[in-house]
Amino acid sequence: MKATQTNLFEGSPRLQMNDSIELTIQSILAYGPRYKHWCMAWSGGKDSTTLVTLIVWLIKSGRIPAPQTLTVMYADTRLELTPLFFAAQEIMEELRELFIEVRTVMAPLEKRFMTYILGRGVPPPNNNTFRWCTRQIKIDPMRMELERLFRDRGEKVLMLTGVRQGESAIRDQRIMMSCGKDGAECGQGWYQETMPEALCDTLAPILHWRVCHVWEWLKHWAPLPEYGDFSTAMVADAYGGDEAEEINARTGCIACPLASKDTALDNLVKRPTWAYLSPLKRLKPIWREMRLPQNRLRKTGKDTTTDKNKQRLGPLTMEARRYAYNAIMAIQEEINREAIIQGKPTVTLLNQEEQDFIQNCWKQNVWPNKWDGTEPTGDVLMDTVYADGSIQPIINFGD
Repeated sequence: MKATQTNLFEGSPRLQMNDSIELTIQSILAYGPRYKHWCMAWSGGKDSTTLVTLIVWLIKSGRIPAPQTLTVMYADTRLELTPLFFAAQEIMEELRELFIEVRTVMAPLEKRFMTYILGRGVPPPNNNTFRWCTRQIKIDPMRMELERLFRDRGEKVLMLTGVRQGESAIRDQRIMMSCGKDGAECGQGWYQETMPEALCDTLAPILHWRVCHVWEWLKHWAPLPEYGDFSTAMVADAYGGDEAEEINARTGCIACPLASKDTALDNLVKRPTWAYLSPLKRLKPIWREMRLPQNRLRKTGKDTTTDKNKQRLGPLTMEARRYAYNAIMAIQEEINREAIIQGKPTVTLLNQEEQDFIQNCWKQNVWPNKWDGTEPTGDVLMDTVYADGSIQPIINFGD
């Protein structure tokens, strides 16, 4: 028999769609039966939507055994792209028709992204020194809901996530450094066994899925009755429609201040169906403007209780908050006028409850801790105060 010579440059064979599904089944069969209660974290994006619809189909078709309880936690940041939001609403209804428990997880009113900025006056986040948003509108609400689930179930649950290799280099490094335990094989999923007192253990059963398989599932498989009849095709609209795989955009919050470009939004509004959402592109410049010194207060540095960063920039002025609020409401109204004309879905950047909260903060003169609104704005020239308390007076060239 002629021996087959391995070609160093060919690499290992690429997984086919059925192979990816089979490995997911093996992953679940290996770890799922250890837990009575499963939970799935769902952001509404392509990977987590694939996870949710795939796992539900595998259970309903008898390919994996059902846990005693299955809970889907949908993370509503109030900042999702419109197609993702509406797709999530439809899929939630479909899941409930299958008697799947779905919980919407959202930050409390006072800590949502826009209410925190426009009401309390906290400046928009940035990548350098003040990245508060991910923890506050995603991680903390999910952890609180997980704690409630833990109390409801009375024991640790298995948290299924849509983490995949290839989504980001940083994420891949974390996965590579997190070895499987209990003799886990590569390809069975990223299984992280936590301490017994923890709320959950985590498993990423689509870790090995290629992005082309994610799109194949969302656009062609999941919408078919034999694979669940899920409304997943709209998810592709948020990533570029039929060109989603080629564009390979990653979605996040609308006009995220931490992203250099709004690739997903840019591609979305190029499509005639969603072109009426173009005013959303004006949000990012608003957040950038809000970080400018003239729109924020600054400490004078004369406070002896401040040990460092004595003249730091701080919260938004009341004038800046009102300006940003009015600009955002104008964007919302402009989009919705056109949406009604075209018979398209409307958007709610700020609902009535959030509007009332923001305006009530203004009436009550609410400021972040250690600020009272009497501080000068950041563009006012003042003596320089150093960390040791020494002062460099302003040089007046007019004298």
